[in-house]
Amino acid sequence: MTGATSVIRTPDQRIRVFVSSTLRELAAERAGARAAIERMGLAPVMFELGARPHPPRELYRSYLAQSDIFVGIYGESYGWVAPDEQISGLQDEYDLAPASMPKLIYIKASDRRDERLTALIARIQADDHAAYLPFRTADELEERIADDLATLLAERFDASRRGASDEGEPAEALAGRVPVPYTRTIGREEDVHRVRELLAAGADRLVSLVGPGGIGKSRLAIEVARESSELFRDGVYFVLLEGVLEPGLLLPTIAYALGVRDSGDVDLEDRIGRALEGRRVLIVLDNFEQIVDAAPVLVRLYTAAPLATFLVTSRVVLRIRGEQVYEVEALSSPGATEPATVHRALRSPAVALFVDRAQAVRPDFELTDRNVADVASICRRLDGLPLAIELAAAKIRALNPAAIDQRLEKTLPLLTAASRDLPERHRTMRAAIDWSVSLLPDVQREMLDDLGVFATRFALDAVEAVAAGRSWADQVLDALGGLVDASLVKQADLGGRSTFSLLAIVREYAVERLGARGEADVMRAAHADYYAGLVRRTSPDLRGPAQPAAVRTLGLELSNLRAAVRHLVQIDRLDDAGDFAWNLLVYWWISGFFSEVRLWMLDLLGSGRPISTRTHAIAVFFTMWGEMWQRPSNQVIEGLGEASRLFAQSGDADAAAMALAARGSTRMRFPDLDMAAAEAELVEARDALHGLGDWWAEALAEVALGLLAMARGAFAESLERFERASAIGVAEQDAFTRVVAGNNVARVRLLGGDIETASGDYRTTLELSALLHYDEGAQYSLEGISAIAALQGDAWRAGALAAVAASIRQRVGVFDVDGFAANVQPLTAIRATAPEAVAGGERAGAEMSIAEAYAIALPDTDAEGGQVPATW
Repeated sequence: MTGATSVIRTPDQRIRVFVSSTLRELAAERAGARAAIERMGLAPVMFELGARPHPPRELYRSYLAQSDIFVGIYGESYGWVAPDEQISGLQDEYDLAPASMPKLIYIKASDRRDERLTALIARIQADDHAAYLPFRTADELEERIADDLATLLAERFDASRRGASDEGEPAEALAGRVPVPYTRTIGREEDVHRVRELLAAGADRLVSLVGPGGIGKSRLAIEVARESSELFRDGVYFVLLEGVLEPGLLLPTIAYALGVRDSGDVDLEDRIGRALEGRRVLIVLDNFEQIVDAAPVLVRLYTAAPLATFLVTSRVVLRIRGEQVYEVEALSSPGATEPATVHRALRSPAVALFVDRAQAVRPDFELTDRNVADVASICRRLDGLPLAIELAAAKIRALNPAAIDQRLEKTLPLLTAASRDLPERHRTMRAAIDWSVSLLPDVQREMLDDLGVFATRFALDAVEAVAAGRSWADQVLDALGGLVDASLVKQADLGGRSTFSLLAIVREYAVERLGARGEADVMRAAHADYYAGLVRRTSPDLRGPAQPAAVRTLGLELSNLRAAVRHLVQIDRLDDAGDFAWNLLVYWWISGFFSEVRLWMLDLLGSGRPISTRTHAIAVFFTMWGEMWQRPSNQVIEGLGEASRLFAQSGDADAAAMALAARGSTRMRFPDLDMAAAEAELVEARDALHGLGDWWAEALAEVALGLLAMARGAFAESLERFERASAIGVAEQDAFTRVVAGNNVARVRLLGGDIETASGDYRTTLELSALLHYDEGAQYSLEGISAIAALQGDAWRAGALAAVAASIRQRVGVFDVDGFAANVQPLTAIRATAPEAVAGGERAGAEMSIAEAYAIALPDTDAEGGQVPATW
């Protein structure tokens, strides 16, 4: 063996798990370990001479060097130490394992362990690369190893994804996540405890945190969400409503945060209700006051999903059934008659907040006997409002507490008197913003007003793009930095890039001032032009190899895409709004936003203002899309026919063919399918699209023809059409068409008994679905792989993947199991012969993340090289 490299060859080069233990003592445990490893689709490396006298060290050193994971199973025996050796083969294997190799060490409970084994275990406990886990029986060990390998593979998958991309997480992975606070939360411990108790009691379906802007409702909701995760076994979702101004956008926004895909084929409210059914979740809805008319929707949602709880922040009470109102109070400040001592003042949350934020901008600031009275006065003048205190503390870089207090004493009463139409604390908050802004240079004040046109968050290049002609055009970085220093603009890293944002109340203030200056439409146009340009530049990449990156880019800009459409409508550029929506057709389709787009288009059609023929066609097409899937009717057939005619009349032959294909697809939804009419329209559309070079729409028309062939039992023809569509996707490197067509190819091959080829097809579509963050595609792929596992007798794996796929179906709202779930019959068959194994897999799958499911479905994927899919 010397001088040669020993290579372990497994049939498919799967991830290899080296198992180290004594042999006779732990024979049952070794059998359990082998079963667990093979259940995960991995390759066990069990060198049976490893713990015997005179172990061939070069051989198992080579085996270790080519393994990926080390599993050590230790009982009572240290193992035999051979003549002329100092340690046993058991310890030798552990010592020879590479330091960086993940090690799972399982210790069998015993009070009669060899002294040298006890010493080895003590060493292992100090090893950063080893996980130390107890067990009692061989059966328990088998389950632990399977679970731990799933977790380890999922972590490896996530880590490799992070290393493979510098773009950060996709927007879909960030959607619904509880935000990380910019700064430390101060003075809300009792509020967090009390709100959490309301949620834990479960008597109230909706808890509303109510109070004026700037009082800290959003921060309290964040802290409550972070502290309540263990109460909600199925997750906590945080839904930002800052940029959502139309009540009709509530459901699409909730759906996006939950991961429910809006493809238009099911009513969105019903889809969300069914996705939440049986799930114990907390949904936080932040800044609800601007769409309070949509509040009755929440009643319908929590009626349909009785385990779901809603936590709402709002400046007004929602006044709906099931609402428990929690008034968010200001932070307490020292009383005017109290002795102004440092110790006493720091017991006040308002003063503690001021000191914390002041030290953030001036680290040497301290509360002293000389300034404590001024700081206490500042907090009292600002009514203990957290945002007002933060704005004042930000001025400590230029002014001392006495100067800040003097300025507030002079200006605050005048400013609050000018806003008598607002409640008292609203007046104080508005006056505090006024005062803070009044201290800014003119350039920064005007920049703040202009930034009001942006939605929730925005990037530096967007700010630079709208700067033309503005007073701050040549001072972008300095002016923006000044606003960040003043705590009027927040900066954070998101998706691998630096982003900026305004709090909702500051944005309202800025927009009001911009309107008062008569420049609102100018800035709306600049904002819309920038994002329309971004869409024009990005939309070609939505088809082809750059598709995943384009979807990620647009996802990060979703709130500003919404704002841009709104701005185009406000400034009467309706045709530009139509073009904007049409350019994003592929994005709406992949990401599932058709309900939202439909609302925009209904606004266009109902505006009564003139629009071009093409814009009319776009609006009709999008309004018919949802009807096509949900309520197919002759009216929809006629509407899509009108859209096709209008597109043709406007000279857009490509769009006309797409509308015709949609019309043919609509016919397929009728119970009494007119096969000939549907096929004629689809063939005509496909041929037209081919002639126009629109390969993307051509491929999807081909998929529709394949489904039509399946409906009449022509499986050979359906396979041919699906393969043609898949070939187009492969040639053009388009992930979406490859997933849609590929899952259908795999399904027909599976039905035909070609299990090996179908397995490869499903693996490919699962990897591409992960890359595209396309849950619906992943769900079909996992069902297919589950079916293949069942047909191959792997009952546990079949059950686990079926459970994960079922959870995705529920979450994204896809309910076509009878028609399209490939694993229904194979799973039923294997359940009859191995019910316990299937049930065990289903129990494990119900607790798995999608990354863990990926690791089980594709255990031999090279996560450290090549193209690695993005995580869900």
